[in-house]
Amino acid sequence: MTVVFFCRFFYPHIGGVERHVYELSKRLQKKGWKVIVITEQHDSSLKLKETYDQISIYRIPVAETSKGKKYRIWKWLFVHRSLIKSAKVIHCHDVFYWFLPFRFMYPLKHVYTTFHGYEGDSLPTRKAIVIHKIAEILSREVICVGEYLKKWYGTKTKFITYGAVSLPERKEELYPKRIREIVFIGRLDPEAGIMRYLELLNMLKQDGVLPHLSVLGEGRLAEVARTFVRKHRLNVTFYGAVRDISPFLSRADCAFTSRYLSTLESFAYQKYVFCLYNNDIHRDCFLLSPFHSWISLTGDISQMVKEITLLIQHPHIKDDEIAHAYSWVRQQTWDKVTKLYLSLWKI
Repeated sequence: MTVVFFCRFFYPHIGGVERHVYELSKRLQKKGWKVIVITEQHDSSLKLKETYDQISIYRIPVAETSKGKKYRIWKWLFVHRSLIKSAKVIHCHDVFYWFLPFRFMYPLKHVYTTFHGYEGDSLPTRKAIVIHKIAEILSREVICVGEYLKKWYGTKTKFITYGAVSLPERKEELYPKRIREIVFIGRLDPEAGIMRYLELLNMLKQDGVLPHLSVLGEGRLAEVARTFVRKHRLNVTFYGAVRDISPFLSRADCAFTSRYLSTLESFAYQKYVFCLYNNDIHRDCFLLSPFHSWISLTGDISQMVKEITLLIQHPHIKDDEIAHAYSWVRQQTWDKVTKLYLSLWKI
């Protein structure tokens, strides 16, 4: 059987959706599925067609800022409609609109959607909510990555996931230590809150606390963030987008995260997580999760400074939360996610 995944970015692009689709694809192949991924050619140096880990990747040559982008995508898909015809299952990861015209050309095709997140740095617009609802209605069934999507978009589904992680080969040892190393994992965009975390670091410095921050990610605020660090002489190193974050998590004492995957990966390395939200939907993203009580979640920078200071003064104060988070994340496997998809497809 053949499944065609639609996702905006895929290998070698780094991100949560990309990891999700890749790990799922590997496990479906072991069960005898042929996997085709249709994605954007986000870098002109990438081949329009290639095979990676036996996954057939087709890239649509459409630029981020090009006018009439959706029409170019639809035209490409029409030319390559044989890929759609060959599929037992079509599964869209957020980008249901790619398949929208073909939903009526192939009304009996098994099409599904996974909603991975929300748009932009602010609350969902009415247009965004309507687009989600159209995707939900025209899909046979949908998966929500997070319970909060049901609240904010009115999505009706019983299929909820928070993703998965691969556990490190050995369990990290908890031991008395000072908080010297913090890792930030996420895009350098307003939604991930990089500038607010740097403000927090500057407040800690003024209080005489000088941890080192490793920043893993890139984005449109990268240069603004570097300028802020230079101006305030903060102890920060920017590493850009990193494919393997395990060495950084292994040596970190705690983590700043803004999305599920980086949070679960921090749990896997038994690191306490601080999440500084910037709006109500970002808050609910974590507040409505099963692990909200095991992390520090606040929108107030001053409050988070107090909580980090408390952890510095009492290194073992969060050991119970860390243990609960680690116990929970051990059950969040990619095999479990694969079973969820097969249950969704009724296969």
